[in-house]
Amino acid sequence: MGTRRIATLGAVGVMAAAALVNPVDRGVATPAAASEATPAVRTATATPAPPATAGLARLRWRLARTTSWTLALSDAAAASDLRGYSLVVVDGETTSAGRVRELRRNGSVVLAYLSIGTIEDGRWWSQAARGHRLHRWQDWGEWYADVNNSEFRALMTKRVLPQMMAAGFDGVFLDNVDMVESHPRQRSGMASLLAAVSRDVHRGGRLVLAQNGDGQLRWVLPWLDGWNREDVSFTYDFDTGRYRRTSTAERAQAVQAIRRVRAVRLTAFSTDYLPNPAAPAAARQVAEAVRYACAVGAKPYVGSIGLDRMPRTPLRC
Repeated sequence: MGTRRIATLGAVGVMAAAALVNPVDRGVATPAAASEATPAVRTATATPAPPATAGLARLRWRLARTTSWTLALSDAAAASDLRGYSLVVVDGETTSAGRVRELRRNGSVVLAYLSIGTIEDGRWWSQAARGHRLHRWQDWGEWYADVNNSEFRALMTKRVLPQMMAAGFDGVFLDNVDMVESHPRQRSGMASLLAAVSRDVHRGGRLVLAQNGDGQLRWVLPWLDGWNREDVSFTYDFDTGRYRRTSTAERAQAVQAIRRVRAVRLTAFSTDYLPNPAAPAAARQVAEAVRYACAVGAKPYVGSIGLDRMPRTPLRC
């Protein structure tokens, strides 16, 4: 779905932990072979890892042990008290380096939200991407991007992403990789873009997460450290303008995707949507979403569709 923004381990110990928790080798697949890529098994080594590799292993270890997380993409949510969250995702453009440092000092792994499948009006780079627009996505008021265009991919990898990472984030949370499901001719470009982003971020010792795209997991997962599935138990229906419980078939599809992610031992997350998850009237629905996500091995979160309303306290299994 579109952007939700409205407004001490030693090196050896880290590598051993990574071998147990996250054995997918993100550096072997190539875009040309991505559709057939099979995650390879990472093995532990007694040789000290290079700094970036050790740092990445440490972050993967922390990611796998996340107890609570939040998608705090609105300005108000990002500025709120986020202590107690193991993982925090905030807007990669509007969140200052100072705020990133503060969140990290509080003990959170902090990721920068970035949509690489759409062009959002109001971004500092949106004018430079104007010539790479496809048609407008009315639900979110943004444009699908021509990711097949090498100039657009270079804009994202050479300008946008480095500027975000310079703020000190622990990694990136990618959105709209799944735009290829409605634009299948863009798959080759998206595979190249995702591979380039993953290589660059991993070389810096940082994490790469993405969300959705159940039908694209075969070629997407080898590049990732974690994956989020939206709309598992509760969703927002743009056609009716209402929140609703997902159908039995929709839940079954979500569970199948989460289990596929867990089968390659990646960290799985879930996000459900309710009008106000902090409201007393929503307590039973929030509890239901948490139970369901935890039962299938996903780390739960519940927010409003604009991700400007959060639960009263961090949600945990």
